[in-house]
Amino acid sequence: MNIEKQIEFDKIKEKWEALAVTECAKEKIKNWSFCLSESELRRQIKDTTDSREIIGKLGEPPLPDTIEIKEALSAACKGECLTTYQLERVEKILVAVNRLKTYLNHGKMYKNPLSGYEKDLDSAEDLRDEISRQVRNGAVDDYASKNLSQIRKQIVKCEEQMKQKAGQIMNTNKKYMADSYYTFRNGRLCVPVKKEFKLKITGSVIGKSATGSTFFIEPSGIARYYEELQSLKISEENEVYQVLYTLSAMVAARVELVNNNIAVIEKLDFIFSKGKLSMDMDAAEPSINTERKIVLKNAKHPLMDKNTCVPLQFKMGDEIHGIVITGPNTGGKTVAIKTVMLNCLMAQCGLHVTCETADICMNSSYLCDIGDGQNITENLSTFSAHIKNVLEVLEETDQDSFVIMDELGSGTDPAEGMGIAIAILEELKKSGCLFLVTTHYPEVKEYADRTSSIVNARMDFDKETLEPVYKMVIGEAGESCAFYIAGRLGMPGHMLVTAICSAYGEAAVKNYHFEEKNIINQNSKGSKIKKTKKTNGNINLRNKYNRGDSVIVLPDKKIGIVCEPVNEKGVLRIQLPGKKIWINHKRVKLHVAAAELYPENYDFSVVFDTVENRKLRHDMERKYIDGVIEYNE
Repeated sequence: MNIEKQIEFDKIKEKWEALAVTECAKEKIKNWSFCLSESELRRQIKDTTDSREIIGKLGEPPLPDTIEIKEALSAACKGECLTTYQLERVEKILVAVNRLKTYLNHGKMYKNPLSGYEKDLDSAEDLRDEISRQVRNGAVDDYASKNLSQIRKQIVKCEEQMKQKAGQIMNTNKKYMADSYYTFRNGRLCVPVKKEFKLKITGSVIGKSATGSTFFIEPSGIARYYEELQSLKISEENEVYQVLYTLSAMVAARVELVNNNIAVIEKLDFIFSKGKLSMDMDAAEPSINTERKIVLKNAKHPLMDKNTCVPLQFKMGDEIHGIVITGPNTGGKTVAIKTVMLNCLMAQCGLHVTCETADICMNSSYLCDIGDGQNITENLSTFSAHIKNVLEVLEETDQDSFVIMDELGSGTDPAEGMGIAIAILEELKKSGCLFLVTTHYPEVKEYADRTSSIVNARMDFDKETLEPVYKMVIGEAGESCAFYIAGRLGMPGHMLVTAICSAYGEAAVKNYHFEEKNIINQNSKGSKIKKTKKTNGNINLRNKYNRGDSVIVLPDKKIGIVCEPVNEKGVLRIQLPGKKIWINHKRVKLHVAAAELYPENYDFSVVFDTVENRKLRHDMERKYIDGVIEYNE
């Protein structure tokens, strides 16, 4: 069970660790746990208070990192010759020690107890001054010794003589030179000679150009200077090593002193990091007791914005060992129990707490069950993981433990979950530990009411705005507010009544008041579909097309002439080339009206009837004759 991660103390540690300077202090913070010794805990808290006070007066202390100096000291102990870089690190740490001593001395005017660490620091001024005098800018200084100074002057003189000699040779033999300047090849001074004149210059060929047209020759007159220069450089190197070995021996002789300084620096770094954290979180020194009592005034969650976080008032102990917290979802129950445990754990780790005032008891263990803990790899459901974790908690709990559990008995059948929740509370009560639990079960609230040493508490909820106020009221049971929230969001009254009856019985309905907006008129639910009234036939369509209108027949887009207008069924007859067809008016589109194609009172029989039919009709109009007029379909 990773208690630090579950209550987010690991995030507090991350902030704390970032305020430390040395790797040793960072590692110590990472592995730091709560104190079980009362005297040690009181000392740790006092250190935190003293460090915050001195930082407030003098600013942050000049603490250096110590990782590189340890490597240098280790090499010195082995008799190795320290490099100039390592010696400079030794000098740097001794300078930092001197600054830290000055800082702590200034703290004495405020009678700060941490100023007493000044006497444990020794800046070893003689060693610091020697390193500063002999090593500068990553190299042994020319004046580190009289002999070294003379050797380096001779080296400079020899190099100048070489350059002068090279210049003379080039001026004397200009016509043989491939260029007007000398150069260095393989550390030797050479003159550039044309290939065809390489024998004109006495000396050693050191190299040639990529094309082979130029030879780089070290003249014999320069060679003797080169040999002298190499001898001087060997002497210089020997003298430099002598200086470095002398300084290394001095460091080796002071290793214990420097290590002691480092130990004090790392110890102070840990102490001051607690003071910095206290300032960053605007925290306060807690009081410590061993009487199983916790009192927090205006407590805040240390990871929440202190300007928006609602302060928590909390008290337990004496006759109250357990608190059952109820209230709506998002009402702040989980934040509340985390806030209490975080402040208690921080106090027992020697840190200040994010409260106005706090009186916190020491605990032998901090145990919790928060979150669903579902584990796919172990094939554990939410409830299985919850129970597994709870059983581990109960196994470790004793009378000096502090336990928090979120959503007690959740994740299974409500009736069975309620029973398990009460069974867990019974076990916690028997252990004598202090515990905080959250729940929604009304039976658990009733259990807390009738059980000694356990009380109810509720998280306030604004029923008007539907927002939590994050205020804990100890001694009163809360409610989930589900019916109020559902009602304010518009759930119909009859649905709320059904819900209340199912949950608490019909007698409970009278305790709830429903707003008018929850009483919905069944005849006015939402928008209604407006249907078009059907008419008898297609009266309006009969005048849509006239006999003789030119129309387009869809989808083939054939051109035809209307023979008979639309009837009561919405169908009209159209003359197409070689045939007449009946077709629904929706498949026809007007092309040219008859009035535009034919004169007034035009005889359409000329268009639609055969010659035989027209003659027969004409005879029938004049006299009675036998005959039949035929129409082509």
